[in-house]
Amino acid sequence: MQRDSEKRSDEPAPAAPEGSPSASGAPAKRDVRALYNKHFCDRRKERQLISTGSFIVSFAAVRAITHAIRAERGPFRNITPGGRHIHHMTIGISGLLAVGYLWMLEIGIKEDRRSSAITAATFGSGAALTLDEFALWLNLEDVYWARQGRESIDAVILFGALLMLSVLGKEFVVELLDLGRREL
Repeated sequence: MQRDSEKRSDEPAPAAPEGSPSASGAPAKRDVRALYNKHFCDRRKERQLISTGSFIVSFAAVRAITHAIRAERGPFRNITPGGRHIHHMTIGISGLLAVGYLWMLEIGIKEDRRSSAITAATFGSGAALTLDEFALWLNLEDVYWARQGRESIDAVILFGALLMLSVLGKEFVVELLDLGRREL
């Protein structure tokens, strides 16, 4: 008998029982898990995936928070100890330095899956916080809400695209789309 992992991609998937997750069009949980394990079992590939996800989520969150601060809505306020405004890129740079140091010591790059995931997520978040204020380092003045602030968005899009390309190799995307077609 042929196992699920040995099926050829051109064979139609068996029909799912009525009421199961696959019957509704969503990929079966075990199929997605098997696909994940196939493409991201290598720690480097998994770190790329986690870093990319963390980068995207962190960038979206920091943009939402900065808009809330500017509109004076919600619990968020600028960080201003002693009257000095601390930009969020300071937190991002600190995260990037910490991860670089840990990876230099080979912490988070070997067998321990948890430290690998934590350092990868910290790297992604640190990169997002830092690049969100790219226009500040480029112009050496706070232009976040000015026209030059668009330079930060451009930097985030370019780096985010590089992260996405490193993670989503052609094989994974093709198989994920194929899985979705079989489940329909």
